[in-house]
Amino acid sequence: MQSRSESGTIIVKSLQMNEIFKQQVWEITRLIPKGKVTSYGAIAKAVGYPNHSRHVGKAMGGCPKDVPAHRVISSSGALSVPEFQKRLEAEGIIVENGKIKNFKNLFWNPLEEL
Repeated sequence: MQSRSESGTIIVKSLQMNEIFKQQVWEITRLIPKGKVTSYGAIAKAVGYPNHSRHVGKAMGGCPKDVPAHRVISSSGALSVPEFQKRLEAEGIIVENGKIKNFKNLFWNPLEEL
């Protein structure tokens, strides 16, 4: 599917590429061990799009139930979705004031682990 922007350049919108990106994001997220967390940016880097952490967040918004979206947080260690706190605590992760305690020790880096 192609469309033209106001400046006349061709914008290629590929639903297929978007779907592949989402599938890659979800597959990596499924690999995060219980009791560990990673960031949107780390997943973006792992799928080859290092500056697309917001796209990872969008992909996580519509993920299947078997994808542990609660284990993906901001790079500062803050929860992006406060409702995920209970799920993280059930895995033994301590959350204080909306942030993961010992974030650096609990961080799972897909580039190092895969």
